[in-house]
Amino acid sequence: MAARTKARKRALDLLYEADLRSTEPALERLAATDYAVTLVEGVIRERERIDERIATYAEGWTLDRMPAVDRTILRLAVWELLWAADVPDAVAIDEAVELAKAYAGEESGGFVNGVLGRIASERV
Repeated sequence: MAARTKARKRALDLLYEADLRSTEPALERLAATDYAVTLVEGVIRERERIDERIATYAEGWTLDRMPAVDRTILRLAVWELLWAADVPDAVAIDEAVELAKAYAGEESGGFVNGVLGRIASERV
């Protein structure tokens, strides 16, 4: 498994746990040079703008109604799409879809793909 794929999984774990507990992510559980730190800090810093974007493109879904794992995966991927210049859109979307399939199921993979595809196409 590639280093960034592992980092995305670690970031997902921390952000998901923090979302469920309504707390800040426990960054001390990560190595300071880990890409997961970049992801978590980016999502925290841009969360309001990320959530606005998700709410705009998640047709028929509010953030509160969305399963927490889907919401967290979308936040990670939207941050990569909009603020990680070194990550191609296709990679950010593909990685998010794989996380969704692995941790939330096939239907979530399709949902995540649809939302992220709409967000990515709006930027082109």
